[in-house]
Amino acid sequence: MGMVTERLAALRERMQEKNIDIYMIPTEDFHESEYVGDYFKTRSYMSGFTGSAGTLVVTHTEAGLWTDGRYFIQAEKELKGSTIQLFKMGQPKVPKVEEYIEEKMPERGCLGFDGRVVSASMGLKLKKMLEKKKARIDASEDLVDAIWTDRPALSRKPVFLLNVKWTGKSRQDKLKELRRVMEEKKADTFILASLDDIAWLFNIRGNDVEHNPVVLSFVVVRKYECLLFVQEEALSKEVRTELGRAQVTIRPYHSVYEYVSKLPENETVLLSKKRVNYAILNSLKEGTVVLDETNPTTLKKAVKNPVELINLRKSHVKDGVAVTKFMYWLKHQVGKEEITELSAAEYLEKLRRASEGFLDLSFHTISAYQANAAMMHYSATPENNAVLKPEGLLLVDSGGQYYDGTTDITRTFVLGPIPDEWKMHFTLVAKSMLNLANARFLYGCTGLNLDILARGPLWNLGIDYRCGTGHGVGYLLNVHEGPNGFRWKHVPEREDQAVLEAGMVTTDEPGIYVENSHGIRTENELICKKSMENEYGQFMEFETITYAPIDLDGIDPAYLNEEDKRQLNQYHKLVYEKIVPYLTAEEAEWLKVYTREI
Repeated sequence: MGMVTERLAALRERMQEKNIDIYMIPTEDFHESEYVGDYFKTRSYMSGFTGSAGTLVVTHTEAGLWTDGRYFIQAEKELKGSTIQLFKMGQPKVPKVEEYIEEKMPERGCLGFDGRVVSASMGLKLKKMLEKKKARIDASEDLVDAIWTDRPALSRKPVFLLNVKWTGKSRQDKLKELRRVMEEKKADTFILASLDDIAWLFNIRGNDVEHNPVVLSFVVVRKYECLLFVQEEALSKEVRTELGRAQVTIRPYHSVYEYVSKLPENETVLLSKKRVNYAILNSLKEGTVVLDETNPTTLKKAVKNPVELINLRKSHVKDGVAVTKFMYWLKHQVGKEEITELSAAEYLEKLRRASEGFLDLSFHTISAYQANAAMMHYSATPENNAVLKPEGLLLVDSGGQYYDGTTDITRTFVLGPIPDEWKMHFTLVAKSMLNLANARFLYGCTGLNLDILARGPLWNLGIDYRCGTGHGVGYLLNVHEGPNGFRWKHVPEREDQAVLEAGMVTTDEPGIYVENSHGIRTENELICKKSMENEYGQFMEFETITYAPIDLDGIDPAYLNEEDKRQLNQYHKLVYEKIVPYLTAEEAEWLKVYTREI
C-alpha cells in the first residue's frame, strides 16, 4: 500500500499549490457512466480499491472511501494499510460524502474536483451546501492527471452500425420521435451525455468501455440540427455516410463545452442534471432555462420493441445452451481434472464464443467458490484463484453481448456434499426468485411494490441481501440499465423506480451471502407484459426468458409448498423444451434428470 500513500502525498502537494482544502474523486467518467474505461479509473489508481462504485475524498490530513453494500468486504481488504478510512454507505451513523465534506470544510475553504466527472446535480448540491461556510468550488482541473504518469490513453475504438433487423427502428424515426417530445416540452435544445442512450438513439455501438458496447460521445439535438461530438478516428467512412443520411453532423469530442457555451441566451435546454456533467451545465450562458428531466431516450430505450423482444428470446436460448453445457461439464469433471475459478470462467466464455452472433461478455464473469461467493462482486485473480473440489458451492454470475441482445444469468452449482443449512438457503433463494417471476400485478406498480415477493421468504428467516433484487438490462448495451428495477427502498442515485411497462426487461436475482462461509444467487431475466384487463384495470405479468437448470442437488423440497414446486417444475419444463434440441445425446439425458419434476 506504499504506492497509495505516496500518491495521496503527491495529491496533497498539488492541493496545497492550488489552495484546495478537500479534493473529491468519484468513479464516473465524463458521461456519469457506471462502468468506465481505463483512462477514467482515477479513484482506483489513487485508493487501491478496484470496485465499480465508490467516491474518494482527500483532505490534507485524512482520506475516506465511500462504497455500497456490494463491496464492503472487498473494500476492507483492498484499503488495508492505505490510511484511507472506509465509509459503508447506507449503514447507521455513516455520514454521506457531502456531510463529511461539509463537516471538514474550513470557513472560506475550497473543494476541488474535475467538473467533467461529477454530475451537474451533485455539483449543485455541493455548491449550495458550501455556501453556508462561504466556501468555493474549483472544478477546473483533474489533479490526478499530473500524478498518473503512465495513464492509459482515452479509448477510441471503432464504431459499428446496428442494422434495423436488430434494432427494430431506424435512427431517423428515433430522432423524429425525440424532436416531437422536445416540441411538447417547448425545448429548443436537448443535451445528451449518457453513452447507452446515444448508442441507442443512433443505432451505433462501440467498445470504449469494457463489455459495454458504447462510444465516447456527446449529442446536442436542436430543431434543425443534430450534432454528435465524438473522436473522429473512431468513425469509418461508412459510419459517417450513414449518420449523414440521418442529418447528423460530426464534431470533435472535446468541443462540446465550447459549442454549448455559444447557445443563444434564454435558450430552453432539456437535460438530466443527474446524467450531464457539472462542466457542461456551467458552460451554459446565464439566463438559459434548464428543463431538468430524465432523458426522454431512457424510457424509450428501456421499453423493448417487438423486434428487439423476438431477438432477445433467441439470444437467451443460445446463452442458456452455453450455461447448460457448462453445468454438464462442471458436474462431470470436478474432482477429475484441476478446475479453478478462473479456468471455469474461461470454459464458460469459450462455450459462449461458439454461439452465433456473440460479440463479447456483458460484464466480467464472477466465478466464486465457497466463502468467496459471500462477496457479491468478487473477482478471481491469479493470486486468489481457488481450486474447485467435489464439495460445496460455486456461484457463477455471467452474461453475453450478442447481435440479438444482452444476457445476464447467475447460477449456483452444487459440486458435492453441502450442509443442511446451505440447502435450506439454496432452496429459499430459488423460491424467492420464482415467487417474483410469477407475480401478477396491476399496471402502475414499480419494482418497489414487488420486491417483497423475492425478499419475503428470506426476511422471514431474518436474512437480507445488501443490494437491489433486480435491474433493467439493455439491448446489446449496458447490462445495468434504468429506469426499471426491483428494490425494497428508494435509493435516489439508482434511478430505477419507474412504473413497470410492457416490454421492459428486468433481472430477478435474490441471494444469501454469509461472510466467511458461502454465497448463493439465482438470477433470471423477465420481460414485463400485459395480462388480463377487467373492471379493476390492466393487470401485468412477467415472461421468464432465461433458460438454464436450477441445480436440483441444492433443493430440499421440505422448504417448498405445493405452489413453489409447481413453479419450479413449470420452469424446468420450459428449460428442457428450449435447450434440449441443441445438446448431444448424453447431455440431453443428463438434462432430463436435472429438469425432472419434484
